[in-house]
Amino acid sequence: MKDMDSSEPVEQQPTRSPAEWTTFSIALLIVAVIVGLVVYKWLTQKNQPPVISITPSSEIREAPGQFYVPFEIENTGGETAESVQVIAELRIDGEVEESGEQQIDFLASGETEKGAFVFSRDPRKGELVIRVASYKLP
Repeated sequence: MKDMDSSEPVEQQPTRSPAEWTTFSIALLIVAVIVGLVVYKWLTQKNQPPVISITPSSEIREAPGQFYVPFEIENTGGETAESVQVIAELRIDGEVEESGEQQIDFLASGETEKGAFVFSRDPRKGELVIRVASYKLP
């Protein structure tokens, strides 16, 4: 009977150097941190609908015959909003004298966009209402 172990040479795997172990450990740590952050984000972020808030600026820019009212809109909810409709109404003596409308195509969670409404009458001489009228989910 022939012994198979003695007839074939046994290959020894080379031992890893300390530099290889260090590199492997650092790469493993980076992958573990990334996976941990993804899992943490997934667990803590609830599937909340968009929560959209709008803040008009108190600084109204005046150009010949026009008044620019800047605003900032932010989605603090969990999901993305599409086709966000923003409406501005300028009321003087209780009557809507001018109105404007803007469409923001895409507003992701945590995203902020800026824009401006343009009026021919001075918004400081009346009541300015800027609001979000609608949005749709993607």
